[in-house]
Amino acid sequence: MLEAIRRAISFLRHKQILHKLGVVVSVTVIGIACYVLYHMLKGIDTEEVIEAIKGTEPKSIALAALFVAAGYFTLTFYDLFAVRAINRPDIPYRVNALAAFTSYSIGHNVGASVFTGGAVRYRIYSAWGLNAIDVAKICFLAGLTFWLGNAAVLGLGIAYHPEAASSIDQLPPWMNRMAAFAIIVALVAYVVWVWTQPRRVGRGPWTVLLPGGPLTLLQIVIGIVDLGFCALAMYVLVPDEPNLGFVVVAVIFVSATLLGFASHSPGGLGVFDAAMLVGLWQMDREDLLAGMLLFRVLYYLAPFVISVILLTFREVIVGTRLKRLRQATAGSGEPKHKAVYVRERGDSGA
Repeated sequence: MLEAIRRAISFLRHKQILHKLGVVVSVTVIGIACYVLYHMLKGIDTEEVIEAIKGTEPKSIALAALFVAAGYFTLTFYDLFAVRAINRPDIPYRVNALAAFTSYSIGHNVGASVFTGGAVRYRIYSAWGLNAIDVAKICFLAGLTFWLGNAAVLGLGIAYHPEAASSIDQLPPWMNRMAAFAIIVALVAYVVWVWTQPRRVGRGPWTVLLPGGPLTLLQIVIGIVDLGFCALAMYVLVPDEPNLGFVVVAVIFVSATLLGFASHSPGGLGVFDAAMLVGLWQMDREDLLAGMLLFRVLYYLAPFVISVILLTFREVIVGTRLKRLRQATAGSGEPKHKAVYVRERGDSGA
């Protein structure tokens, strides 16, 4: 008994240390980004930025919007994959799509996406009988897909063009290339590790069975496609001159996205922008800033508005069905607690 208490206290202490460390890292990243952004935006002509936005060709905006839509469509497979991995194939794709789209778009804008996105997912999946542990597993598996995709894109991209990463981290290209090879080796080792036999992480009810080798490769492909579409959306919005090539922009974009994610600021605000301005220093600042603002509208603001509307309609529909179910239950004389949850197709969870 005493040993169990000691372990619990030790676990809580380690958890508090990790939490404090995470806060320190976030604050440090945001502080550095604000300092860099302040100096990068010195002398920026606001009118030129506005003119650059107005001068952006409609076809470029339309193409970027198409790539953003394709990226969010790919995101829906994060949840589809995760829900199937926890053995709930009865939940239809439309529910996975709604949960993924709304959780990511709201999480991106509000910040601390692990918690905000998880709350949105729980609200949707709880109507299908999933509990908090199930939703936590879905978030973990979806996050795993995200990180595997990032590792693949950064590893391959930096190995091919290490100078792109050097523009952000200021390290020698050879060092970045070595780091990229290390990422690729670690990724291959992980695939081999889960391929050889079933692997589990966690304890008790929190145990998650990791996807095997073939499914892990599928995870990597999903992550690469998602990031590829997002990078393409940014690529068509940045200035044409100088033409740095898609790989360079993609590496810098993914690096900036990860830094923004590490900061936990809403939409990586400030951190993402500073990294992009530093990484793409060769481009005209006003034109680059105009492209970044358009990207924020397409990737953050528009999906956020759509998500709020979708969730509002869903709450109205589900609330109406739940009210009817309760009325029917009361009329039949059955106990009200029998309606444990209500599925979106309108029936009870019985």
